[in-house]
Amino acid sequence: MLLIKKIKVLCTLAILVSVSSCKNKVANAQEKKQPNIIYIMSDDHTTQGFGIYGSRLASLNPTPTLDKLANEGVIFDNCFVHNAICTPSRAAIISGQQSQTNGVLDLEGHLAPEKHHLPIEMKTLGYQTALVGKWHLHHEPEHFDFYQVLPGQGKYFNPTFRVRGDKPWPNNTVKTEGHSSDNIMDITLNWLKTKRDPNKPFFLMHHFKAPHDDFENAPRYDSYLEDTFIPEPESLYDNKNNGSIATRGANDSLTRIIGSSVSHRNLIRNQANNLYMDSTVYKNYRNQKDIKPSEMVKWTHDAEEDKHTSQVYQEYLKRYLRCVKGVDDNVKRLIDYLKAENLLENTIIVYTGDQGFMLGEHDYIDKRWMYEESLRMPFFVRYPEGLKSGIRTEAIINNTDFAPTMIELAGGKTPDYMQGKSFKTILETGKEPEDWQKATYYRYWMHMAHRHQNPAHFGIRTKDHKLIFFYGKYYVDTTNPDAEWNKKSWGNDFTNDTPVAWEFYDLKKDPKEMNNSYNNPEYKEIIADMKTQLIKMREDLNETDANYPHIQKVIDAHWND
Repeated sequence: MLLIKKIKVLCTLAILVSVSSCKNKVANAQEKKQPNIIYIMSDDHTTQGFGIYGSRLASLNPTPTLDKLANEGVIFDNCFVHNAICTPSRAAIISGQQSQTNGVLDLEGHLAPEKHHLPIEMKTLGYQTALVGKWHLHHEPEHFDFYQVLPGQGKYFNPTFRVRGDKPWPNNTVKTEGHSSDNIMDITLNWLKTKRDPNKPFFLMHHFKAPHDDFENAPRYDSYLEDTFIPEPESLYDNKNNGSIATRGANDSLTRIIGSSVSHRNLIRNQANNLYMDSTVYKNYRNQKDIKPSEMVKWTHDAEEDKHTSQVYQEYLKRYLRCVKGVDDNVKRLIDYLKAENLLENTIIVYTGDQGFMLGEHDYIDKRWMYEESLRMPFFVRYPEGLKSGIRTEAIINNTDFAPTMIELAGGKTPDYMQGKSFKTILETGKEPEDWQKATYYRYWMHMAHRHQNPAHFGIRTKDHKLIFFYGKYYVDTTNPDAEWNKKSWGNDFTNDTPVAWEFYDLKKDPKEMNNSYNNPEYKEIIADMKTQLIKMREDLNETDANYPHIQKVIDAHWND
């Protein structure tokens, strides 16, 4: 009898312990909230414009707020864009797909609302969604609960914003006063303070216009770096063996029209045209058809030209970094608000640019190139409740991977229709899975556009090497009399086919890409293997030229050059 009583007591205790344990698990689950997510993206904020990426500009301490944020989280050293131009990059980020799959090849591409996959998926996970700042994807961002976006590129000062309203998109607008970096942060903070539902997790995409060219900083930064000499890249004056006949032409003759420059090298467009320093040259671009054969000779420079180049470079960089300073200071405003409202610890903060940017390297300006400064994106994530701090990783990621990762951080699963891969486990562990991607694919489609004059090309980048194929044609066959394309598109030279060539760089021995080693027999096997990888990658990503036979013909003819 006594034994039976003891058994009953033990059973009762076991039940009580079990019930208590279940209650604790339920309580813990209820206490564990979905994290808020703030995705901050600046326009053309390249890795050279940070302290954390250790470039020649790091000693200027251009981004103290962003550096601190990065060091409190996970920093990616090998984040790359799939196409270094605004609209395709943003389409990849919103869709999680490459250009041919989402349909956006260039600046004129339109991402259909049904392909705005990221906000759609976040809403299904219970998130309140908001978008503020630069959008640049033409269609209304209708799947965001709230939006206030710039029309196209927008203006630096007193910008107008498109909003949701009674009129059809894009006719509902509001005008603001001040500098766009301040205005965009004002809108974000106002939404956080007065418009969001505090009972829901939020997903906020905050997109600065800055530091996009033409650089216009808030007046309070006019004296910033005024008396500072900005370190200059050696390749600004001597490009050594960078490039190929595709970018330089026979006897370097094409250097006079390919790749917009800091110096006077490019006869069509150089940075002095953009700086107001001389009203006689401001926006006074030339056209390729007006360049005389006698001008197409190898570029040479003397002491006077080097003085001009340095003067333009110094002004170029100071204006750029003043815009960066405005971004950094405004991010501090956001951090201060989140901290004051006890939101900082449970908020995932992502920071990136929409691509890289050439800051005089190889005497190039703008982006578009597969060269490192244009290809590489800054990318770091801070989330104290879920991620360790002080982690750096060399895992290769690209901008199609952003959406899958944020969806999984929010508690969802990567949709099958997305081509990008979630790197959530890399964020959480700092370790790269054995089966993680070993390379990234790149393609610039536009070809000799906007007087920047970049030839069309594609390629593959691994951790150690880069292989680029310049095929030199617009994606519309301009020789076909029945072909249609936007012949009024600004500053385009689409009909100008350029030479075909391969370029190969050993990034360990030659990180600044000063020596095209494609014809070096030492790399024969590596190049052959990379070509095999490139073929497979193009097939896997739906990035072949099956729909562009005039380009495929060039590929077939020159694949084994």
